[in-house]
Amino acid sequence: MELGDNLGTMGTMKCSFCGEVFRLSEDDSEGNLPRVLVCAHIFCTSCLLSFHRHGVIRCPECEVESTLPEGGVFALPEDNRIIGLIYTSKMNKMKRSSGSFNCKKPKLTPAKDVSAGTEVTKQVDVEEIKIESVDEALARAAENIAVLDTIHETLTVGLKQQVRRERSRLEAEIKQTASEALQAVQKWKDVQLSQLSQLEARFSSSQEEVDRVHKRRVALEIAMQMAREVHRVPFLEQYCTLDKVVETLEAPVDEQSYDMESTSRGCGLSFVFLSENLNQSLVLSLKMEVAAPKQLFKSPPHSRQQSSSGKKPPRPSPKVTHPNSAWPQPESPRAPGSCSPRPAPRPRSASEPEVPEELLADGQEKAAPPTGPQLANDWRIHRRKKHLLLGNKRNVAQWVVLSHVVNPSHFYVSYVAEKREREILEKKIDLFCCADGSFFSSSDVVETGATVFAREGRGLWSRARVLEVFQSGCVEAVDVCPAGRLDRLRLFFLDSGLGKSLDIHRAEETAASSLKAVNDHLRKVEEGVKVELRCFAPQAIRCSLKDLVPYDPTKGWSREAQLEFLSVVGSAAVKMRPMGQDRDSLLVDLRKAPVDQSSDVPISIREYLVFIEVARFYSPVNLGRWPLLFHPPKYPEVNTELDAVVSHINSPADFYVQLVDNMEFVLLSTKLQDYYNATTVSAEEDLTIYCPVMEQACVARYEDGTWYRARVVGHPGGRKVEVHYVDFGNKKTLPVSDLRKIKDEFFALPSTAIHCCLSGVSPLDAETWSDACRNRFIRLALQKLLTVVATGNVPKAEPLPVKLLVSGPPGDIAELLVREELASFKEGIESAAAGEEFAIWDPPLDQAWVPEGGDAADRSSSGEKEEFRLRLPDQLKDVKVRVSHVNSPGSFYVQFTQNNAQLRRLCQLVEEECALMEPEEVLWKAGMFCGALVDGVWERGRVCSDAASANFIQVMRCDHGNKVKLPVGNLRPLPSSLTGSLALECALTDIRPAGGCSTWTATACELISFYLTGASAVLTIKEVTGEPVPVTLFCSNKTGVLVNVADFLAGEGLALKERKPRGAAVQTSTQTDARPLGIETQTDGSDGEKRKEQTPSAPPVSAAASVPPRVSAPKPAPRTIMSAEKVKTELYRPPELPGLGPIQMSVSAIGEDGVIYGRTETAERLLEQLRQRIQQRLDSLPEQKPYTWKSVQGCAVIGPDMLWYRGQLLEVLGGHVKVQYVDSGLVENIPVVHVHPMLLCADVPQLCLPCQLHGVAPVGGRWQRDAVALLRELLLNRCVNLQVTELPSDPRGPLTVELYLDGLSLSRILCHHQHASECAASPQEGRADASPVLLVDDWDIDSKDLRDPEEPMLGPFVYPDLPRGGGRFGVRVKHLRTPNELFLWLSDGAAEVEVGGETLEGALTRVNADVGALQPLTSFRQGGPCLAEYRDGKFYRAKMLKFSSVSPVCVLVQHVDFGSEDTLPTSRLRRMPADLLRFPLQALKVKVAGFKSPRASGREDLLPYSPGWSVEAALKMIDMLHESITATIVALEPELTMLLYDEDQQLVHLPLVSCGLADLD
Repeated sequence: MELGDNLGTMGTMKCSFCGEVFRLSEDDSEGNLPRVLVCAHIFCTSCLLSFHRHGVIRCPECEVESTLPEGGVFALPEDNRIIGLIYTSKMNKMKRSSGSFNCKKPKLTPAKDVSAGTEVTKQVDVEEIKIESVDEALARAAENIAVLDTIHETLTVGLKQQVRRERSRLEAEIKQTASEALQAVQKWKDVQLSQLSQLEARFSSSQEEVDRVHKRRVALEIAMQMAREVHRVPFLEQYCTLDKVVETLEAPVDEQSYDMESTSRGCGLSFVFLSENLNQSLVLSLKMEVAAPKQLFKSPPHSRQQSSSGKKPPRPSPKVTHPNSAWPQPESPRAPGSCSPRPAPRPRSASEPEVPEELLADGQEKAAPPTGPQLANDWRIHRRKKHLLLGNKRNVAQWVVLSHVVNPSHFYVSYVAEKREREILEKKIDLFCCADGSFFSSSDVVETGATVFAREGRGLWSRARVLEVFQSGCVEAVDVCPAGRLDRLRLFFLDSGLGKSLDIHRAEETAASSLKAVNDHLRKVEEGVKVELRCFAPQAIRCSLKDLVPYDPTKGWSREAQLEFLSVVGSAAVKMRPMGQDRDSLLVDLRKAPVDQSSDVPISIREYLVFIEVARFYSPVNLGRWPLLFHPPKYPEVNTELDAVVSHINSPADFYVQLVDNMEFVLLSTKLQDYYNATTVSAEEDLTIYCPVMEQACVARYEDGTWYRARVVGHPGGRKVEVHYVDFGNKKTLPVSDLRKIKDEFFALPSTAIHCCLSGVSPLDAETWSDACRNRFIRLALQKLLTVVATGNVPKAEPLPVKLLVSGPPGDIAELLVREELASFKEGIESAAAGEEFAIWDPPLDQAWVPEGGDAADRSSSGEKEEFRLRLPDQLKDVKVRVSHVNSPGSFYVQFTQNNAQLRRLCQLVEEECALMEPEEVLWKAGMFCGALVDGVWERGRVCSDAASANFIQVMRCDHGNKVKLPVGNLRPLPSSLTGSLALECALTDIRPAGGCSTWTATACELISFYLTGASAVLTIKEVTGEPVPVTLFCSNKTGVLVNVADFLAGEGLALKERKPRGAAVQTSTQTDARPLGIETQTDGSDGEKRKEQTPSAPPVSAAASVPPRVSAPKPAPRTIMSAEKVKTELYRPPELPGLGPIQMSVSAIGEDGVIYGRTETAERLLEQLRQRIQQRLDSLPEQKPYTWKSVQGCAVIGPDMLWYRGQLLEVLGGHVKVQYVDSGLVENIPVVHVHPMLLCADVPQLCLPCQLHGVAPVGGRWQRDAVALLRELLLNRCVNLQVTELPSDPRGPLTVELYLDGLSLSRILCHHQHASECAASPQEGRADASPVLLVDDWDIDSKDLRDPEEPMLGPFVYPDLPRGGGRFGVRVKHLRTPNELFLWLSDGAAEVEVGGETLEGALTRVNADVGALQPLTSFRQGGPCLAEYRDGKFYRAKMLKFSSVSPVCVLVQHVDFGSEDTLPTSRLRRMPADLLRFPLQALKVKVAGFKSPRASGREDLLPYSPGWSVEAALKMIDMLHESITATIVALEPELTMLLYDEDQQLVHLPLVSCGLADLD
C-alpha cells in the first residue's frame, strides 16, 4: 500500500510547470504550497510569484486571466487535498522511523534465586499464554478472511460492470468516429465530383482542333454566300476577289491535317487508393487516445464540466466536424430576438486543439505573400504540445534562426523548437517530388497564387507560392500559363521567406524539352498532398526590428546595413522577443548570446546596428527646408451658387466641402488605388516613408484599405503620425507603415476639400459651439448635396464664409440654427428672410404689441392678469411671421414673430396647469377649449366636434392651426384665463384656383405646404373682416430675395390672377381707412356670458404702401393675347356589356376608387385593330391652339410612347389636365399640349369594362391606398375569371362581379386583409357564393375515367396535455416573437412522445429519407397542415398562414414544432402524411402575463412587426430566458396565458420594468 501511495501521489506532489516538489512551511524553511487559480489549475507559490503582472495572473495552461485578491499571491486559495497528502506522507514516514527503534523482542530472564518448583509453574503459565495468543490470532485471521471475501466479491462484480460499461462506451465512440470518417470521405467525393465541371479546360488540344474546324466551316459558308450573290447578280463581282472565293470553295479538306486522335487521349487525372498508406492515414485520422484513467463517479471541477447535461460528447476526428445534434430546428427569419434553437456545433473538449477554419480551406493556397505572423504563430499556438505551449506566447522570448534577410525591417525567422518538424517536412516533400504524379504534363497549367514545389538554394525541394507567371512570347505577366509554354516565374518560398525569380532554360524548342526543363525546377502539388501538408504551418515568420529606421531615411536601407545584420546574427540561434505587430510583420528585438564567456548579458541587435551607425531609432524630424506641398483648393466666386457635398464637420465654423462637378478627382482616386495596390515588393520598399516630416505630402491608407492624398500634421509618438486628408478635410492617427511617398503625377490636382465656415452666425456664448449645435449641424449637412454660396473673399489660410442652402425647407441652414436657438446672428446681421430693415413699418421683434394706456410691465405691476389672445400689431404692413400650418392657398395659419416669447410662456403655464392634473370624465363638446398632450408637449387645443368615439377625439391646435386626433386621456380642462389662440388664419389675395374649379387642387396645396410650412415670411394684411384674413405673403428664395407667393403659384400654372377692370385704380375710401381694424375674439367670461375684444384701430395707410419698400413685383414682358377657341366634344360610345354569367377578362387598370378596369378577349382583338387605324389616320401632329376645355369630354391623347390614344377629360389642373384612357381605364395627369379636343374612331365603343366587387364594402366607406395597392399587385396585367352578378342601369356604370384568383375569391382575400367587410345579401338575391367550378365554360367533357382528388382533407394538429392543479412546472423557450409573446415547450415533455412505437423525430427522419415520395401541395387553405422545407434541406411540420406574394407565389408558413415563420415558394411545400398528425405540437404559443409594452418609449430601434416593443427589450428578454424557467398557467381562454419565473423564483419580466423597457399590466 505504501508503494502504491508513493506512485499515486508522486505526480500530485510536484508542480506541473516547474517540477518542484510542494513543501510545507516549517520553522527553519519557507514553504512552497500549492495554490488554485480561477480556472482550477494548480501551481506552486514560486511559479505564481513569477507569473503575476500588475495584479493579474495568466494561466500558462489555458491562458485564462485571474485577478489577485488584496493579499496577492499568498491570498490565493490553497489546495487542501494535496496538503493533506503531504501531511499523511510525512506522518507515515515518522511512524516508520519510530517503529524501527521499538520493535525489539523482550527476553525472559528468570532470577537465579528462584526455586525449581517456582520455575515449573512459570513455564506452565507461559505455555498457556502462548496458546491463548494463538487462539486470538486465529480468530482475527478468520475475521480478516471474511472481510477479504467481501472485498473480493465487490471488486469482481465491479470489474465486470466496469468492463461492460467501458466496452459500451468505446463501441459507441468507435461507431461514431467511423461514421464521421465516412462522412469526410463522402464530402471529399462530393468535392471531387463538383470539380469535374471544369474538366473541359484540360482538353486544350481537342478544343483547338474543334476551333480550327469551326473557323474553316465559317469561312466556307461565307465564301458560298458570296458566290451565290455573284451568281445571282454578276455586277457584284467588282466588290470581291472572285479568284480567292473560288479558291476557298475548291480547296479540299485534308483529314490528315486534323488531329482526330486528340479525342482519344485522357486528361491525365486519376484517383487511386493508396493501400500502402492506409495504416498511416488511419493512425493520423482515427486515433485512439490513451490517457490516465478518470474517476467515473466523482464530478470534475466546475470549470471543466462539458455541459449542463453532464454527458461526455464523443471524441471527434481532428479533420471532420459536424453538428452533434441530429434534430436541426428552424429559426425565425422575422424576429431579431428569436430564440429558436438551431443545429448547434459539436461541443469541443477542453484539451482538443481548435484549428482555425481558414487553415482547413483551400483558399489558403491563394493568400497574398509574404506569410504573416498571424497565420503561422496562431497556428503554432494551437498546435504545440503542453511542454512547448508557454514558449509560443507572443510576450515570451523564443529562440529562432534567420532564414532570409531583405533588410533589418524585413526579414524572416524560423523557430529552433521546430527543427524536428522541418526535417520531417523536408522528407515528406522529397518523397512527394519523387512520385510520378508530381511531374507536370502538357495538359497542366501554372497559375498565379498556386502552391508548387521548387528547388531552393540548397538544392532541396521546398514549398513555394507563385507570385508572377511569364509565358513565352509575352512581355507582361499572365494569370494562367500552360506548363509547356512557361518562360519565367517569380516564387516565394513559404518555409524560408526567400523571393526568387526562376528562369526556365530549354535545350530545344519542343514540347518534350519544355516539359523536361519545367520538371527540372518545379513539381506540382496534388490535392491529396495539399491535404496531408495542411498540418505543417509555413516555417518562415516575417519580422521587423521595432522602431529601427535607416540611418539616412531619404536613401533607405543601405547594403552595409544588410551585411552587418547578417554578419552579427549569422547562422547561430538568437533569442527573439516579440514587441508588437504591424500588419503582416512581427515587431521584435533579437538578442544574441555574448561571445565573451565572462559576461552573461546578451547583445541587442537593434542597439548594435545603431551603435555602428547603419541605423537609428525612430524619432520625428524636421528638416531645414520646406517640403513639397499640395496646391491649395480653388475657391468659388462670391455670390455664385454651386452644388457641393459637405465631406467633414468639426463645427459650424470649421468644416470642409467638395464641389461635385470635379470629375478629375474621381479619375485621380482611381489611379491612386490602381498604382498603390499593384505595387510590387521592391517598389514598395522604394516608396516606404521611414521618418515622416511635418507638413510632408504623402499618400495614406485609410481604415478601409483605400489610399488617399494626405499631409503630416502631427507626431503623437509610438511610431504613429497624425495626417490630414487634403481631399476630405478629416484627420487620422496612423502608424508610419501606412504612409507612402507620393508620385509627382498625383501633385497636379489641387486639394479638393475647401475649408469653410457658416457666414454671419456665431455661438450663443460668442466663444464655443455647443454639442447640440454641432450635432444638429452634422445631421443637416454631413454627406448631403447642398447649394453653397460664398459670401466674401478671405486669405487661403482662413476658412471661406459660405451659406449652405437646402432645397425646400429649412432653406438656409444658418437661419435654421438661429431659429432653433442653437446659434445667433453676428452683430449687425439679420435673417435674409426679413429682407432689408424697414424703418417705417417694422415694430421691435422682441416686444409684443402693447395697448394704449401703459406697457406690459405696468400691467403686470398693477395686478392685471396676463392674457394670451391674438392681438394684431399697430402696423399691418410687412409683419414678420412664421407659417405654422398650410391647408391650401386659401387657408393657412401664421404666428407673429413678436409673440414668440409669449408663446413660450404660454406653453409653460399650460404644462404647469395640466401635467399634474388627473384625467377626468368630461363630456367634450365642439368648440370647448382644452389642454392637449401632443407629442409629449402640453398645448392649447379646441375640440372640433362632439366625441363620437369613447377613445379618440379630433382637436385643433389653437396656436398652430392644424388638427390632430388624440386619445381622450390626453385632454384636460383648461382655465378660462388660458383660452384663446395665437395663430391667425390667412388667405392669399389676387389669385384664384386654375382650371375653372372653385377649389384648390391637391398639387397646389401640396406645393405650397412643402415650401411654406415652418418658413419665415413677411406678411401684409389687406383687410380685416374675419377669418381667413386676406393677405399678401413674401418668402425668401435660396439667394435671399423676397418672392411673392401668389405670383409664384401663378407662374407654376397652379393659380390664376384675379381679373380687374382696365384702368381701374386701387382706391381706399377715407371711411374704410378710418374704420377700426381688428379681430373679434369671443371668450367665455367668468359670469358665463360671452364678451368681445377688438384690437385697436390701425392708422390710415395709403394703398401704395401695401407693397414692401425696395421690393418691386416683376413686370411680365408684353405678349399677344390669343382668343381661346371654343370647342365641344361628346363622350365615346359606352362599352358593350356582357350578359350575366362567367367571363374571362384581362385587367388593365385599377382606379383610386377601387374600380377594376379590364378587357374581354374580343376587346383585346379589337384594340389591336383600333391602334392600327388610329396611327394610320394621324400621321402628324395637329396644330396646337388655345381651347376652352369646359365643353370637352372625349379627346385624343399623345401617350408617353408618342402614340395616340383615346381619352376622356376629367379635370383641368392649370397647365395639366387629368385624362382617363377609355380603352384601358388608366388615369394620368398630362400636359395640355399633349391633349387635343377631337374624337378618334368615334364609331368604336369604349373597350374596357369598369367592374366593382359584389358583396363587400370598403372599410371606412372608401377604398384606402393600401387596399388599392393590393388590388394592383394581385390583378394588373392578369387574366382572371369573374362572374357577372348584376348589370348597371347606366351603360357607363360599373358591372357588379364576383372575381376569382386561382379558385380563391378576391372578396374574401380583401376581407382577410381587413380592407373590406362582407355585406349581408338581400332576401331578393338569395345567392350563395359562386363556386369557381361554375366559371368554366360548358365543355362536353367525359369525366368517366377521371379520378377524384387524391389529397385528403387533413384535420388540425393535436395539442399536448397541460399540467393541472395550478402548480409550477419547468418550461423551455423555443422562439421569441415579442417579449410577451413566446413559443415554449414543457421541460418534462422534452422526452419524445411515442405514438404507435415511433417518435416524431423518427417519423420525420423516415419521411426525409424518401423525399421523392412526397406529393406536391395542391390545397392552400389557411391553417392547413403541410411539410415545409427548411434551409438545411429537410422537411418539418408546418401550417400555412397566408399568401405573402403572388408573383412569384409565396406562402407564409409557421413551423409548428418551433414557432418560427418562413416565406417559401410552393415548390418547397409538400403534402403532409396523415400519420404525422398523431404527434402533439412541440411548441405552444403563450402570452406572458404581468407586463406590456411601454406607453411611450421614444426609441428608434423598434421591432418592425410590433412597433410597441424595442429591439433592446427583446434582446434583454432573450438573455433572461436562457436560465432555468418555470411557469404557472393563468388562463386558457381566449389565449394561453402564463407567468414565468426565473431560478430565484422571481418574475422574469421585472428587470424589463425596472429598466423602463416595459410597463406593468
